Amino acid sequence: MELREFFERHPKVAIAFSGGTDSAFLLYSASKYAEDVHAYFVKAQFQPDFELDDARRLAEELGVPLTVIPGDVFANPDVVRNDRLRCYYCKRANFSAILEHAVKDGYELVLDGTNASDDPSDRPGMRAIEELGVLSPLKECGLSKDEVRRLSREAGLFTADKPSYSCLATRIPTDTPIDPESLRLVESGEIALFDLGFSDLRVRKIGSTAKIQLTAGQMPRAVELRDEIVKALSPYFETIVLDLVPRKPSV
Repeated sequence: MELREFFERHPKVAIAFSGGTDSAFLLYSASKYAEDVHAYFVKAQFQPDFELDDARRLAEELGVPLTVIPGDVFANPDVVRNDRLRCYYCKRANFSAILEHAVKDGYELVLDGTNASDDPSDRPGMRAIEELGVLSPLKECGLSKDEVRRLSREAGLFTADKPSYSCLATRIPTDTPIDPESLRLVESGEIALFDLGFSDLRVRKIGSTAKIQLTAGQMPRAVELRDEIVKALSPYFETIVLDLVPRKPSV
């Protein structure tokens, strides 16, 4: 099945929109083929502000209405506990909120941007999505991440080559409870590195230590800018280390 056919079958849809490559292409496709589309973005403490900025920018470019739903991860003890099922609890809460708003707005079907490359064994949140009856057209139509990026480039979407950016909670070790200050520190650290020209990165918080993870091609520059990096991250962390095992480029 192709996306055109999917939206012919489902002409009125709500899109769970994150501002990332997959949901951006899904929103673009819905705006092209569906009759009635509305996007919903849950803004909680796990999402950095730039993701919402990107979501607003694309929704405006496509002429799709966007509803921003405030979320509070710290109201959910299952999420704060940060065990191996944290993503499941978080996704269930976020998509339940989207479903509630969508139904009030007259949308009975909610879609998400899961693609055919996503591995359910590595993403407990996918189980929550399935339990709530959310459909994943990219996955149903067999579109891999590489294909989504290619089609996004052909469509001229600015999100086509945007690196995948997992939520800020992933920067905290599993079974370490999440608190607002920890999220503030990792987000501030990553923004500081973005400002120095780095991309596709992670700052992991291990106690008072920042462990910087970069792709292999950025390693030499990190060594070259060692003093600048230390100065930029010192307000947030006592110790700053560079992981010598490069992270794989986001796909």
